[in-house]
Amino acid sequence: MPIDRRPLREQIREELLGRLDRGDFAAGTDINEVALAAELGVSRTPLREALITLAGEGVLESTQGRGFRFAPVSRKEFRELCEIVAGLEALALDRSDPAYLREIAPELLRLARDFPDRIAEQHVIERHDDEWHDLLVSGCRNERLIDLITSVKAGLRRYAHLLAGDDTPLEREAAEHCQVAELLMAGDRAAAGQALRDNWVNGMERMMSRIPAS
Repeated sequence: MPIDRRPLREQIREELLGRLDRGDFAAGTDINEVALAAELGVSRTPLREALITLAGEGVLESTQGRGFRFAPVSRKEFRELCEIVAGLEALALDRSDPAYLREIAPELLRLARDFPDRIAEQHVIERHDDEWHDLLVSGCRNERLIDLITSVKAGLRRYAHLLAGDDTPLEREAAEHCQVAELLMAGDRAAAGQALRDNWVNGMERMMSRIPAS
């Protein structure tokens, strides 16, 4: 049996994100640290460290004297998170070896063409898009940058689950992924980076209509 040697706070963080993905927590839900620590079978110290990390990532809110709660959704935050991820992924593309990008471009194109649906359920979109974006940035050797992308995406993911749910049909545009792949095949990394940013912006606009104006 493999032994997980990661710090306990990281394991707790992943468990909480997994529960958030499954819809176990609603936006604005207060966290009872004593009850949650007992449920997870951990002390409050690593739990609190994990909560502080999630608060820094925007998944939680910390209120002086009142502990933590799962952050409510807002159009402003969602827009900002999308802009950040778009910029970070474009930077990861810029920091990748051009030869490697040309090598994986045909597979990126195949993945995009194999999932051409304009309307699909959230969990299906998430699975395919994660595979495509993970491959896209797999050539970036800046591990801190990849960690940042993962961290900000955690904040974005809760919007998809809170606003749509796993089985809600959502709009998507496979042609945007195809365009990025085709530009990489042509060796035009700068244009591919801009097309990638456009993909995030367009996806953001498609989701914004689901977020109540605040």
